[in-house]
Amino acid sequence: MEFFDEPGPLEGIRVVTLAPNVPGPVAAARLRDLGAHVTKVEAPEGDPLEAIAPRWYEALHRNCVVERLDLKTPAGREQLDVRLRDADVLLTSSRPSALARLGLAWEDVHERHPDLVLVAIVGELPPDEERPGHDLTYLATLGLLDPPGMPRTLLADLAGAERAAGVAAALLLRRARGLGASRAYVSLREAARPFGAPFEHGLTVPGGRLAGGFGPYRIYRSRDGWLALAALEPHFVRRLCEALRVADYDAGTLAAIFAERDGREWEAFAREHDLPLELIP
Repeated sequence: MEFFDEPGPLEGIRVVTLAPNVPGPVAAARLRDLGAHVTKVEAPEGDPLEAIAPRWYEALHRNCVVERLDLKTPAGREQLDVRLRDADVLLTSSRPSALARLGLAWEDVHERHPDLVLVAIVGELPPDEERPGHDLTYLATLGLLDPPGMPRTLLADLAGAERAAGVAAALLLRRARGLGASRAYVSLREAARPFGAPFEHGLTVPGGRLAGGFGPYRIYRSRDGWLALAALEPHFVRRLCEALRVADYDAGTLAAIFAERDGREWEAFAREHDLPLELIP
């Protein structure tokens, strides 16, 4: 997390979010950490994230107001409108057709709340914003999966959340410059797309320079575990060779050396010689 002088840069900004699961709560938490006041409106049954990852849910909603409203009823929609009167940002992650059925299409929201900016998290950009999908399918389309293994993180969701928070700040700046309140779509698939570029350009393909093809940037086994060595720049390569007293830094040479000591010994060695090497838990 960044460090800001008090108050935060979004102090005084009020955010209302209707977005459950992962992207919405992560984006809202990002805005909260920047100083915004966040109100989360959940369906009567709550956010599925609370049931499947309660500790993460709690962390993401720390210092946020959480309310449950049934937006499928006139009374629920009226209560939401009351909250939107004083809000600066509305964050959603439903498909546009679902929002329209709740009276939350952009045209309707903008008419009732002309100073409110809207950030709509969707899977795909228009005209495909109604197409269903999730993190796994977006990564699949971008070559970011290695079947049958499942990804260790929700890359598209988290990248989209960061992008949504940034877009919200940009829309607020636009409004502050007198250009009016507007909306923006944030596509989870497009947010993940830049993460496929290293593979697309050969850096992380099998045997690529950052995928085991360069000895000083590779994973090695120590006597009791695994090490991540990232001596990528020439000065780190020179320092590594000098510290190990080798002239040849190919993977075979380094593998034989790292197998001779325990991981903690190599960790201490790295600190002593200012080398980017870490133990893998």
